[in-house]
Amino acid sequence: MDPDDAAAVADRRDELVAAVRDHAGRIAYELARLKGGDYGQATVETDRGEWTVKYEGGDLSYLRFDPGRGSEVYVVSTKQPPEPEPLADALTDYDAFVSGFNDYVASHEGVLDDVSTEFPEVTTTDGVVGERDRVLGRIRDVCDRIARELQRYEGGDYGTFTERVAGTRWELKWDRDGASYLRVGGSSGLYLLSQYEPPSADDIREYAPQFREFVRAYNDHVEELESDLGTVEL
Repeated sequence: MDPDDAAAVADRRDELVAAVRDHAGRIAYELARLKGGDYGQATVETDRGEWTVKYEGGDLSYLRFDPGRGSEVYVVSTKQPPEPEPLADALTDYDAFVSGFNDYVASHEGVLDDVSTEFPEVTTTDGVVGERDRVLGRIRDVCDRIARELQRYEGGDYGTFTERVAGTRWELKWDRDGASYLRVGGSSGLYLLSQYEPPSADDIREYAPQFREFVRAYNDHVEELESDLGTVEL
């Protein structure tokens, strides 16, 4: 083959691939919209074989034709372009592929027509959240006060106070701003107070009454300190 003839064939091949890329790109876009995602693929069967269109980020990734008999050909891909003869053979079936895709889309039309959008009213969580915030707010106020007293006594910017309540370890960590967290049950326990999400209403209901005992344990701790300091002679 004359070099000029080969160049003409390659140019024609590239022209066809570019046209198919643009057209199949629209198919990929519509397919992405229909499936509701940025990544996926679909296979359309024709009388001569199977077409697979894959899309990524809403754009066409590749278009592949498998004739069943013979080798599959990537009509459009991110790698090298197809050979002219397999491309020509595949494109004789391209109209059937598009028709099959259109039938696929049509099969979904009307599917949602009878689906009602009359949904039940959603119950507000205002009451539960308000009570949760009220209880946790009170617990935080008390813990902040304990933190300030501990900071005065220990003279540092950071520290922890731990006590056992009914056999369960309670730990209050504090810093210069007040209570950092209040944890029940050791390192893998429940955080009544923290910088993250609050505990559930059930957990608050269980541990809020025990918090009183934790405060009493702190008060007993302070009384012991006062008793110890009272024995010091200068």
